Amino acid sequence: MSAFTISVATENEVREIQLGRRLRHFNYTLVGEYPEGQAISLNAKDEAGNLLGGFRGEVSFGWLLINVLFVEKSERGKGLGRRLLAHGENAAREKGALHARLDTFEWQAPGFYLKQGYEEYCRMPNYFKSFALFLLRKDL
Repeated sequence: MSAFTISVATENEVREIQLGRRLRHFNYTLVGEYPEGQAISLNAKDEAGNLLGGFRGEVSFGWLLINVLFVEKSERGKGLGRRLLAHGENAAREKGALHARLDTFEWQAPGFYLKQGYEEYCRMPNYFKSFALFLLRKDL
């Protein structure tokens, strides 16, 4: 076995995304080339420019991966989350997404997503302390 060391990657090494690029080129040898992920970043602000919520996701392989959907507590229940999600899904469709997926803890918003047409495909009980993690999906 050859000698090697394992160390924490530097911030510069992470920013250069060299490791991801290498994995991508390996994948190309198996499935052919495919486009890089396309980010979707949306903000909701009030008239004064204060951030009320936002949406962060990425489209890759025809799937929208929702990383963050957040609405300030004072704005919840007013339809902002639903509108952010709909705008994010529409932007994903424009980028070629056919499906969406996300994960959410039971203290967050599984019920909200279910009302928006998402379905649970996996539940991991006791993922964090006694709380379950839900994996949800939706056809766009």
